[in-house]
Amino acid sequence: MTGKYTPLEYYLRDLPASQREVIMPFEQIERILNDKLPPSAYKYQAWWANQKEGSHVEANAWLDAGWKVDTVKFSEKWVRFVRQ
Repeated sequence: MTGKYTPLEYYLRDLPASQREVIMPFEQIERILNDKLPPSAYKYQAWWANQKEGSHVEANAWLDAGWKVDTVKFSEKWVRFVRQ
């Protein structure tokens, strides 16, 4: 089953195994998704939480790819993922 965030999962999965972290501007994530992130992604740390339960379908994308959110910089609109 593919969802809105599946392209992000594939992107992260395809990064070289030697790469331990990646910093992605929100704009780059939106290009990968071919869609805008929701307004809450620009405002709330909770949107970027590394939780699979509940309604965090976006987190499944990076967690299933073997990554987790390490830092979100709202003022500069980027997120850093680190390999789990």
